[in-house]
Amino acid sequence: MKKDNCTAILVGKDATIDGSTIIARDEDGYGGINEKVFVLNPAKTYNEDYVSNYNGFKMHLTGKGCKWTATPTADSSAGRWDEQGINEYNVAMSATETEMTNARCLGHDPLVKAGINEDSMLYLTLPFVKTAREGVARLGALIEKYGTGESNGIAFSDNKEVWYFETGAGHQWVAARIPDDSYAICPNLMVIQNVDFADADNFMFASTLQDFVSKNNLNAANDDSFNFRDIFGTQDEADSYYNTPRTWYGQKLFNPHVVQEPTSQEMPFTRKPEKKIGVEDVQRFLTSHYNETPYDPMGTFASGSPKEQKMFRAIALDRNQESSILQIRNDVPAKFAAVQWLNMGFYAYSPYVPFYTNIDDTPANYQVADQMVDPDRSAYWLYKVLQVVVEPRYHQFIYQVNAYRDECQSYAISRIEEIDREAKADVGTALVKYLTNANIKTAAEITKKTKKLLSSLVRQTLNSSKYQFERGDNL
Repeated sequence: MKKDNCTAILVGKDATIDGSTIIARDEDGYGGINEKVFVLNPAKTYNEDYVSNYNGFKMHLTGKGCKWTATPTADSSAGRWDEQGINEYNVAMSATETEMTNARCLGHDPLVKAGINEDSMLYLTLPFVKTAREGVARLGALIEKYGTGESNGIAFSDNKEVWYFETGAGHQWVAARIPDDSYAICPNLMVIQNVDFADADNFMFASTLQDFVSKNNLNAANDDSFNFRDIFGTQDEADSYYNTPRTWYGQKLFNPHVVQEPTSQEMPFTRKPEKKIGVEDVQRFLTSHYNETPYDPMGTFASGSPKEQKMFRAIALDRNQESSILQIRNDVPAKFAAVQWLNMGFYAYSPYVPFYTNIDDTPANYQVADQMVDPDRSAYWLYKVLQVVVEPRYHQFIYQVNAYRDECQSYAISRIEEIDREAKADVGTALVKYLTNANIKTAAEITKKTKKLLSSLVRQTLNSSKYQFERGDNL
């Protein structure tokens, strides 16, 4: 269902402006439509035979699960695809970043057709873990037991740690802790490099990993290093045009003085940013399309040739579905520290809406995305319609769109300040109800701003038709 899509960024707590941890990812479908919703899954005791509607994966699922948010596909007949969310213990998880394993490794440990895949990972992991590290361990154990049918990257975070987890071959995996003062850009290729098996604080891995590589002579290094990317990943020409330019652009934003080529396959997994990173900086990256470079597909021919503009796969593109920034803050009480910033539609045109996750429900229009294109009922379709209106007249409308997005972001920041201030007086169920209603108010106001913009753009379009004809035009 998903192939070669999505872009992720992970930021450690000492690399952010306010001390938050951040994991964020753009979820892109293989086509222009993949209806998404935002839901709250209640706490419950699990005792079920889970079967994936996507690939037939089966397991008996038991245990006490906490509540958690998710952005699943509205129609679950082809799988859940919960994708991204935060649980009540303030553990965030984003699954997954599609990657590729080379043929040599797959020959020794083939992918498992009915293994645990992207569509199931959140559901089988996030309700049952209290820390990011527990999330890594649980998912790793499941993959070692059942195998996986895909090569993927998965992000975990809590208020202290950020982890990136990669699967290589059917049962092999490794996870690396992002240094607190650093960030990582993750496109659709393996990114974890040198693994230190003696450093349990910063690396976790499959129990079979070292023996598997040694037995099958998979490590071509001339020293004792163990570079997961080099051993399991692909280093082909397609990566240099589809994947590495996104890493290049992200590192260009956060380390502008570092000179690299967009097609380089030697860029580091993590970097310490020149300046600390805020939510707005993450938004800028996740909604980018090589802005202010010759490679911008939305740029003018003056900024780049037609060939250059089509050279690299951009982040913002027609297959965008939903983007989540999962922020766990450290400067407020834990009971309202977790915020899921959600953007639907075409990321460069839509705003990020901040949702507190210690809630008991989500706004009604975020729970609907069916076959009927109805912007009044569905937030997903509201932002998809905005995409349809803006895209053909990008250069005419983009300044208005950017002003609207800035206005929405300023409103979002003011709402967070207000909600934080009020939340400090509430406890228990009163707090949950307050945060739930506060989210509804926030979403309603940004929905209102979006409809106002959409109305204006439609009216401008109708008043500028090239097919107008007035009496006397032919005289």
